[in-house]
Amino acid sequence: MKRSKRSMRVKVSADGRGVVSHAGVGMLRELARDTGLVEEVTTVLADTYAGPWVHAPGQVFADMAVAIADGADCVSHVEVFGDRHQVCGPVASMPTTWRMLDKIDDEHLPGVLAARAAARERAWAAGAAPDLTGLLDIDFDATITISHSEDKENAAKTWKRTFGFHPLLAFLDRPEVSGGEALAGLLRAGNAGSNTAADHITVLERALASLPAHARPHPGVADSVRVVARSDSAGATHAFAQACRDRGVWFSFGFPVDARIQAVVDQVPEQAWESAIDRDGGIRGGAWVADITGMLDLQTWPKGAKVIVRAERPHPGAQLTFTDVNGHRITAFITDIADGVIPGQTAGTELHHRQHARVEDRIRQAKATGLRNLPCRGFAENTAWLETLLAATDLVCWAKILGFADTPVLARAEIATFRNLVLHVGARITRGARQVRVRIDETCAYAEAIAVGWLKIRAAFT
Repeated sequence: MKRSKRSMRVKVSADGRGVVSHAGVGMLRELARDTGLVEEVTTVLADTYAGPWVHAPGQVFADMAVAIADGADCVSHVEVFGDRHQVCGPVASMPTTWRMLDKIDDEHLPGVLAARAAARERAWAAGAAPDLTGLLDIDFDATITISHSEDKENAAKTWKRTFGFHPLLAFLDRPEVSGGEALAGLLRAGNAGSNTAADHITVLERALASLPAHARPHPGVADSVRVVARSDSAGATHAFAQACRDRGVWFSFGFPVDARIQAVVDQVPEQAWESAIDRDGGIRGGAWVADITGMLDLQTWPKGAKVIVRAERPHPGAQLTFTDVNGHRITAFITDIADGVIPGQTAGTELHHRQHARVEDRIRQAKATGLRNLPCRGFAENTAWLETLLAATDLVCWAKILGFADTPVLARAEIATFRNLVLHVGARITRGARQVRVRIDETCAYAEAIAVGWLKIRAAFT
């Protein structure tokens, strides 16, 4: 007798006890407390409350950040914690979360930025710091955030013929994990320009202020931390380059390839070209680089600036453009990084600039972490939302560095995969000896790694 398909169905009931989904979010919530983010934001917003609060504003801010890391794209999704309070503790309601965002106005925003900087300093002191003897690369890039409603303040037509906002972001490159640290962001109207120097300078100042004091550059100091601002051609303005120079920051900007550059490339002697290199130091076939500084007038740029061009055979099937020369794709960038700082001379410097492309991955992951949709009508509230999602990006990055450095598949997992493997893990809650215990589902492929990683993060702050 054959079994019917119906007999293979599992029985479903609503009487389960002591189980919880998305147990991994408790790890991020603890990290927000351990780094002092909760305490710092509470101090900043304390004067916005007329009396005692039920939920500390810093905890509400952290809970919204953790919810965004868990996949929330609107304020109401903070209620996802409602069925896992045994792991996360009491969580504020959606109206309370809305009120918290309303309180982060122009007067209190600088305090929130300082709170995030203080949390970064504690996280770095606990072991999440990058190697300060090398280069700290801050990658700048703007992106379009679509708005499907005309009611949102400052939503406007964009240069891509869409409608929404045009935020400018700065990420600290952390190649050891998937995703960098979100140092700063500036929410702008949709019609904001791509190469607005004033906006780039504002984001640069915020990014530097977000670094711990000992990790900021000091102009004229020989042993100062070496910071590089990298950008595509949108950042290649004289004002932004000078602002970097004034603050002791090297710059590396994409340089527009126009008729002048095309003419110069035609005149570069064959012996002046050298082979481009790959990330592992090997020769990159079909690509060459050359320093053309002596063939250009760069008097309007800061002293010491140099322009490097790259010629590469287009990939099979790629269409040529009017900027291509003799069948080669031409790109260029301008930098003031001193000779000898980066191994590999011209080819090494070009490889360093090319790695700015990783910011596209940071943007893509940010859009999967709350940036795809700005849910509020008011511009100030959406600015607060932006800071919240940047804090979420930091929490995920620090968790990977502190807890999962020995598990590359988790440390290098993009946010969607990290959610599925870590944050969304199931667990059973047990009580005994006056303790609450979270028992990670043993059938999870990385149950042991998650448990060990969680304990590593705790140990880093003790």
